[in-house]
Amino acid sequence: MAVEEDTRRTPEPPTEPLTEAQAERMFADMNDVIRAGEEMRRLRAEMIRLFADLGWTQDRIARLTGMSQPAVSKQVTKHKGDAPPPLPLDRHDIPWLEGRLWGLAEEISETLHDAAHCTRYVNAVARGRKHFTPQNVDELRRLVEEDLRLHRTALPDGHRHAYDEISRALDLPVPPGATTESASVRRTLARQIQRADLREEA
Repeated sequence: MAVEEDTRRTPEPPTEPLTEAQAERMFADMNDVIRAGEEMRRLRAEMIRLFADLGWTQDRIARLTGMSQPAVSKQVTKHKGDAPPPLPLDRHDIPWLEGRLWGLAEEISETLHDAAHCTRYVNAVARGRKHFTPQNVDELRRLVEEDLRLHRTALPDGHRHAYDEISRALDLPVPPGATTESASVRRTLARQIQRADLREEA
């Protein structure tokens, strides 16, 4: 008697909904967001301390930050014994110049939208993917300069003037003993001041 051949096939394992590479990218994006959030919390704490050292009242800081007065008081008390940060008014240290360049790039990006070469870089900084290393700053300078060259008529003259001033200062040797204390605070303040200046000139 002939033996019937078993034609049943072993079921294949279910297909994974995501590949390992896709999952890795997803977790990397999540980590970028978490890291950026932690950096912003540290930056806010440093800025609260800075404004308290400049004589701003805790009520005023609380109103501007959207925090409660006890929460601001806790931040100020936490760092009370620390050495005071330098006043953010020196226009020639590297973090300050980097902040000005960052603010200028953001203004160009918002003006030109998708046409701006620096838009991708600005978005990467916002997500914490780019940091202000010397190599990254050189890259941003090249992108900003290219946007200014290609879109001369679409951008106000103040943008070119600001870039020339920032670029000349960045090319100068770093003075001996230059401080980088509270660099993130100085960079962020310079960014905001640069953007405000450009909008006033527009």
